[in-house]
Amino acid sequence: MAEAVKLKEERESGGGSSLSVPGPLQKIASYPRRWSLFFHDVRTEMSKVVWPSRQEVISMTGVVIVTVAFFGLFFLLTDTTFSYLETLVLNYFKH
Repeated sequence: MAEAVKLKEERESGGGSSLSVPGPLQKIASYPRRWSLFFHDVRTEMSKVVWPSRQEVISMTGVVIVTVAFFGLFFLLTDTTFSYLETLVLNYFKH
């Protein structure tokens, strides 16, 4: 964490490299350092993640499968019902 703060302070103060590069080249020259800072931040944040246990993953997967099946059947029945009603109405006005 201290390294991230140090890198951010260097970035804000313009410290670090004493190499002076003009305008657009300066932006291109800063990419490796910016990528390094980005990956450092990613590594730091990923270490804070609390990963679920195997049992929690299995349990939540079951909930998702049941929910998807329920809504799949619900929309199947709803679509079939409205399709049937549409056919009845169109056939009624057809004659």
